[in-house]
Amino acid sequence: MLQVFIDIVTICARKGIKYAVLSPGSRNALLTVAFARHPEIQCYTMTDERSAAFMALGMAQQQNHPVVLVCTSGTAGLNYSPAVAEAFYQHIPLIIFTADRPPEWIDQLDGQTIRQQNLYGNHVKASYTLPVDLSHQDALWHAFRVISDAIITCTIYPKGPVHINVPFREPFYPKADELVELSHEVKWIDVEDSHPTLSELQWQSLLTYIEQSKHILILGGQERRDPHLIESLSLLSTYPSVTIMGEIISNLNSIPHVIKHMDLILYNSDNTWQKQLQPDLLIGFGQSVISKYVKRFLRKYQAKDHWHIQVAGDVADTFQSLKRIIRVNPAYFFSELSKRWCHPEGHQHIKTQLWYEAEGKALPYIHRFFSNTDVFSEFLAVYLILKHLPQKSILHLANSMAVRYANWIGLDENSIEIFANRGTSGIDGTLSTAVGHAFCTSAIVTLIIGDMSFFYDRNALWQPSLPKNLRIIVLNNHGGGIFKMIDGSAQLPELNTYFITSQPFSAWHTAKEATIAYDCCKDQAALYSLLPEFFLNDGRVKLLEIQTHINQNTEVFHDVINFTSR
Repeated sequence: MLQVFIDIVTICARKGIKYAVLSPGSRNALLTVAFARHPEIQCYTMTDERSAAFMALGMAQQQNHPVVLVCTSGTAGLNYSPAVAEAFYQHIPLIIFTADRPPEWIDQLDGQTIRQQNLYGNHVKASYTLPVDLSHQDALWHAFRVISDAIITCTIYPKGPVHINVPFREPFYPKADELVELSHEVKWIDVEDSHPTLSELQWQSLLTYIEQSKHILILGGQERRDPHLIESLSLLSTYPSVTIMGEIISNLNSIPHVIKHMDLILYNSDNTWQKQLQPDLLIGFGQSVISKYVKRFLRKYQAKDHWHIQVAGDVADTFQSLKRIIRVNPAYFFSELSKRWCHPEGHQHIKTQLWYEAEGKALPYIHRFFSNTDVFSEFLAVYLILKHLPQKSILHLANSMAVRYANWIGLDENSIEIFANRGTSGIDGTLSTAVGHAFCTSAIVTLIIGDMSFFYDRNALWQPSLPKNLRIIVLNNHGGGIFKMIDGSAQLPELNTYFITSQPFSAWHTAKEATIAYDCCKDQAALYSLLPEFFLNDGRVKLLEIQTHINQNTEVFHDVINFTSR
């Protein structure tokens, strides 16, 4: 039987899969041994299945290719669920193998037995179940076809997780001396990718509408860094009627004139001013948008027409104005648009001018504020961290305030790629994701994470050997500080007990257990002096804990966002 699973792993290897994250168990023993013994698969082990799944997600983020997960039966697979949902909404490819009891033992009160078929519901692209008996050639043909189908489904756009349930009967373990060999006769299925384009007639229709639009707002959601996309958008950003908007997770910060301080600009602006910015045509691409102020603005002052550029898959109507879906790659669309659109020269449209003027005031305001403040806060700490990030490094931003601070500040360095788990925007698994990502790259991987998210996910550091390029920055305000900044929760009498949930912990204990280099700072001078050595690539995993007070963080946050562009 082990040979069958070696052949299954061989199909995975032939389809380009290089990494597997395995969690210990008995019923998944054959799968574990098959992956562990295969010479073309690099295996990692993680006992905590929830952490294991996020770790695989981080690996798949870096690879942009499927990573395998393997666990035993019962609730082990359920612990994958948060990461599976995140992968689904972030279009990250995962191949999930869950061991299972044979069907006759389901609901018979046998140990570690639950209903595992379709375990992840609508949060996977597809669910499959392998035959229990693989001794017949037709069963083998079926199993190998399922593996190929699963990998193809996982990797075609939009990429995402797939689930393969594998029922086993005893004995679970192969014999210690059982020999296996890599078979050259294993059957797998390949698929030739297609690249959709628009016909001349379609381009003519689109260009006619574009040329009639006085003001065009191009908005990028969360997206991988794409030099070809950036090149085309950079050219379009010089057109007088075009405004390009991109948050920090859009990875568009290197585009000239890009509007990246939308939160600052829109937060204190009045309705009359915002009404002047209402676009004629909104062209969107990418995934989620962080800013609720952008969402409110585009829902209240809807574009007359709204297009979304996406090759395939469901398209969200986030701004309640979607009218046209264009089924091509965004890089292709904007490249062709920049070549075909003979934009007349002239003065900037008033709406583009208003955006540029506001952005031109926001960036210096940020620098002035943090250069002159005497109050040490998380906001100031994130500002200094972003200034010190190494070139050509990777930045992970945890949810809650970490990603929001960074988005309000923006990033000047163009060679840094930014990641955040904004598919479901949960606080769980961010540390595990960064650990997984760091395993698959030689670049410095920096994670900025709040204390609640960090302590929630510290099993991520339950590793025999952590990646030496990992840098963890913990913003420890000893509670859920975001709830003191949100108007709704901040006024509640239950705030401190049930929302902030104060905690006395220090990350020092976790760092010591994981044998990680540790430093702590409580003021600006200490942080400024620690950052250069912290980012030094000297073969050590490092954790920097920044301790602040919730009240000071809240005070500085409200001071910063009182900016006005008027």
